[in-house]
This record gives sequence, structure tokens and C-alpha cells, in this order.
Amino acid sequence: MTDSWDTIADWYAEQLRSGSAMHDFGRDILLDRLPELLAGQRVLDLGCGEGIIARAVAARGACVLGIDPSPRMIEHARDVERSRPSGAAFSVDDGCTLATVGTGSVEWVTAGLSLNNVPDLDAALAAVRRVLVPGGFLVFTIPHPCFEAPHATWTETEDGTVRRVVGDYLTEGFWRSSNPKGARRAGNQHRTFSTYLTALVRHGFTIEALDEPAPDARIAATQPWRAGLPPFMVLHTRRARTKHSD
Repeated sequence: MTDSWDTIADWYAEQLRSGSAMHDFGRDILLDRLPELLAGQRVLDLGCGEGIIARAVAARGACVLGIDPSPRMIEHARDVERSRPSGAAFSVDDGCTLATVGTGSVEWVTAGLSLNNVPDLDAALAAVRRVLVPGGFLVFTIPHPCFEAPHATWTETEDGTVRRVVGDYLTEGFWRSSNPKGARRAGNQHRTFSTYLTALVRHGFTIEALDEPAPDARIAATQPWRAGLPPFMVLHTRRARTKHSD
């Protein structure tokens, strides 16, 4: 059977429930780009999965809707919400259309490690632009396009140092990880960094900030070989206030 986000949803949710240093780090570096207080702000969490980011944003006072194309992921998000209410709502929707989300209905869109899963980046950014108010923000994380490229591996040198072997960075498109314990066995869309940047500009977004956060102590404790490379990139972008032709 070929894995999908639906088929790995139970495993993925259990990983987060039992504690995942990498996922906690991914959540926290995105939250670092958001205001501490979001009362009165409407936020769409695109590709919310089991709700790890949506719940944290709701805890800051925002009105949050998390959407994901995987019905099973949304079931997990709703299960957590029932047991530990945060105020976030969850719905099945496609990040490339956001058909259930109104035009100009949110001030913020967050996307934690999800834009790298959408098959059509242009369609997703057009949809995000539509649902944002003029001047609204898109804040997202992606696996670092260089160091997490398809088929990147680790190798040990003669002196015992573990180094990253960069994969097929320039080969864009869909690929699956062969790691049976990795989320990307469900598939991932690899794109170069320039593809992301030019698509953002094309759809009327300006870059407010770009970060390549160093792995924190939690990751270093469990995966010390990762200490020297950023696993993710964080982009804080803003929808232009002026009219933009799509």
C-alpha cells in the first residue's frame, strides 16, 4: 500500500502526543514570528494536521480555523479539541483552493510544514492571497530546501564527524522518503528556494523576514548530528495592500 497522510495520520498523531522534538521545534519557530497577543485576530492554519499550531495560536487569543485535506487528520484535531478545548475549529479543505474560507476573511495565514505538500504552489498562494485581508500576513515553515532535498543522507567521515550529503536540490517535484519512520513517506513536493521566493513575489507578497533557525537543545539531545544545520526555513510575508493582478 502506498502511504498517504490519511494512512499515516494515526502514527503521526501518536508521534506528537508522545513528544517530538523536531515537531515542537517547528511549531515554536513559527510561533516566534507571531505576536504574543492575537486577541481579535482571525487566523487560518493551512495544512493543520492534528492541530499542533492551530491550538497554540488559539491560546494567544486568536479566532483560529485549521484546515487539512486529510479527513483522518481532522478527526485527530477534533478529538484533541474535545478533550482539551483551545477554541480552534477544524475543517477538511484543500489548501490549493480554500473553498470553505471566505474572501478577505482572515488577518493571518499560518502554514507549518504544509506548503511543501501542496501539489500546486501557485494555486495555494493565490488562494491564500484571496482569503487574506489587504496587508494580512502569511507566515510559514518549510523543510530547508537545500539540506532536506530529495535523497539527502548522513555520512560519517574518517575522523568520525557526521556530515550531511546534499541530495538532488535542483530536481523539483513530488518524491517519497524511503524512511519508514518519517512523515515524508506520505510524499513531499520539493522546490528550490528561488521557486518559493519568485512565486511569493508573483502573487503580491513581500518578504518581511526570513530565518534559518539553528536546531535547539531538544533536537541536539536526540539528534546531535543535526546541530550544525537548520532543518527548516521560516518566512514571514505580507500581502500587498495595493491591487494585484493574478
